[in-house]
Amino acid sequence: MIFKAVIFDMDGVIFDSERLYIDCNKEAARKFGITDMDMVEELGRSCIGITFEETLRKMRECLGEDFPLDEMWAYTSGLFKEKTSGGNLPVKQGVVEILEYLTDKKIPIAIASSTKSDTVKKELSEAGLLDYFDKVVGGDMIKNSKPAPDSFLKAAEELGVDPKDCCIIEDSFNGIRAAHAAGGFPIMVPDILQPDDEIRGLAGEVLGSLLEVRDYLAQQSFA
Repeated sequence: MIFKAVIFDMDGVIFDSERLYIDCNKEAARKFGITDMDMVEELGRSCIGITFEETLRKMRECLGEDFPLDEMWAYTSGLFKEKTSGGNLPVKQGVVEILEYLTDKKIPIAIASSTKSDTVKKELSEAGLLDYFDKVVGGDMIKNSKPAPDSFLKAAEELGVDPKDCCIIEDSFNGIRAAHAAGGFPIMVPDILQPDDEIRGLAGEVLGSLLEVRDYLAQQSFA
């Protein structure tokens, strides 16, 4: 393979945040009288890789129009910020190593996240990672959420490269679908969700960690 750039998703790829989001949502759900934690878990999994607006739409559809969703979401967000503020958001294994490798090789790097861009920049900055990225694309910068390809098409455009020349690193089903739809080369590094037959068919590779991705990229060519 010959690549010209690498695009990363953020939550579940750079940060070990997906499980924490779901756990915070469970805590909030209990406070608001929900007892079916299996439902909350499944709802949380179904929202991995989509925008804030789409997440709220799915939650409202599941919980009903009369449920105080805005209040519960505010409580969830407060819990998450309390646990992660000041650079306490846990970084996934191999993040610094792969970013250092790509930087040393002068390979353009972007983030394409469903999270709002200001939050993306804030979290990356607090972790000391923002300067590695040439471009940052957040969910507020695109029209359609993953599995639509908008975020990766926008990231490729910002980098000035053709999407087909991009290696795209994702952890979610919707992210892999979006990367494939964008015409890039998707690499899945599973986090909470393990790939099924559909996702294995869409992913160019499924690798166990970002260290494995770094080693894989070291065997490829970059234009």
